[in-house]
Amino acid sequence: MGDKVEGCDLHDRHMYRRKLHDCLEGLGRLLAQKRFDRPRNLMGLEIELNLAGPDGMPRMMNAQVLERIASQDFQTELGMFNLEVNIVPHRLVGRVLDQLAEELRTGLGYAHRKAVELGAGIVMIGILPTLAQHDLVSANLSESDRYTLLNDQIVTARGEDFALDIAGVERLSCTATSIAPEAACTSVQLHLQVTPTRFPDVWNAAQAVAAVQIAMGANSPFLFGRELWRESRPPLFLQATDTRPPELQAQGVRPRTWFGERWVTSPYELFEENLRYFPALLPICDEEEPLRVIEAGGVPKLHELALHNGTVYRWNRPVYGVVDGVPHLRVENRVLPAGPTVTDVIANAAFYYGLVRALADESRPVWHRLPFAAAAENFDLACRHGIDAELRWPRPGRGGGVTTVPAVKLVRDELLPLAAAGLDAWNVESADRDLYLGVIEERCRRRINGASWQTECYYRALEAGLEREAALAAVTRRYCALAQEGEPVHTWPAGPP
Repeated sequence: MGDKVEGCDLHDRHMYRRKLHDCLEGLGRLLAQKRFDRPRNLMGLEIELNLAGPDGMPRMMNAQVLERIASQDFQTELGMFNLEVNIVPHRLVGRVLDQLAEELRTGLGYAHRKAVELGAGIVMIGILPTLAQHDLVSANLSESDRYTLLNDQIVTARGEDFALDIAGVERLSCTATSIAPEAACTSVQLHLQVTPTRFPDVWNAAQAVAAVQIAMGANSPFLFGRELWRESRPPLFLQATDTRPPELQAQGVRPRTWFGERWVTSPYELFEENLRYFPALLPICDEEEPLRVIEAGGVPKLHELALHNGTVYRWNRPVYGVVDGVPHLRVENRVLPAGPTVTDVIANAAFYYGLVRALADESRPVWHRLPFAAAAENFDLACRHGIDAELRWPRPGRGGGVTTVPAVKLVRDELLPLAAAGLDAWNVESADRDLYLGVIEERCRRRINGASWQTECYYRALEAGLEREAALAAVTRRYCALAQEGEPVHTWPAGPP
């Protein structure tokens, strides 16, 4: 891959742009011809993971751990201290939530045991609190042409060091010479296959509730020894992948990590925006000629479009795929941090899938009543304040208008009932529905999620006389021990043992 890009001349880049536009036209034709897969209620799940030792410090050994795990369900991620686990697609019906939980416990338990044999362990957390700036350097990127190439292209596009400047409870200000700081962000990705006509409602609903997801699931309050936002992944990811020097930022050029700027009426709009606003990072052409494939009655893979789409980091991303010769569309929700436990992850997923279904079914959609700018502002507020955030939301009833409401009140009074109705519409078993939505309700009642637990534990460690780095290591060790026990985070005792 690296050779292909380094050998690109102006003609090659012009060819890639042409292929991108051919792919976009091909997508438009497929949409017009209604060639997409029928509704199958399919969902998928990916979780990015950290490797840490018994001391709570990161371990740069994913290649060795993956070799020991020897399962195609586990793959490398950007940093040598990262892994990713992929769960095969499931139909959203019946006891799917408990089935997912059991598969995750089995797979992660096995992977953890194999990692322990090598002096490491699997940790589900948004940002590992013990990561230091010297851990996030290009030498610690995973040994893969894909990551090396992506790093080289983003660094070249930016043309200077990356500035990391996040002002939260404390302020972090430093620079990086590579995209390695991005590896600190470990996330959960929730996929939902939808028809083209259903796509806009689902994507808009996912955008509207992204802030609520963060408020309930925040789990990333620390970076490089500083307490920042309750969910520090979004500002870190934005700055670690930002190809814009300050002059382009001042001109209003959009960053590649992007919430968006409007509600949509078609999936085509999002792919078209990607071409209009973002230069190609990986101009690698496939041999396929998508328009000829369509004219011959076939289904193109739209390689260039998919590759380019993967370098635009939307928090809710459109995905085009082909399975068994049939094209489909997915909404990929990339909002949530990993962890803390399998129960917490499945609770977050249940809340999301139920809520998106209910909001997409409403006759008066929330995106007709909530300005997009308010949804974007909500996302920022939720990242900063987590479960204590106050969000803008349409007033109940037909009176109209938008009001400010604490996230916990909004979730308990309005959104949890909607999520329950949405899971009922998916025909999810009521026992699963009540168990996992009950976890979200208890977080609201106790005002505890992963981020609030981490910070409470950290301050108790400081009060016990530990220095900052020792306190963060103690938090990480305690987090790992409690996560292995498997009880959801709202039940965890605060403070180091």
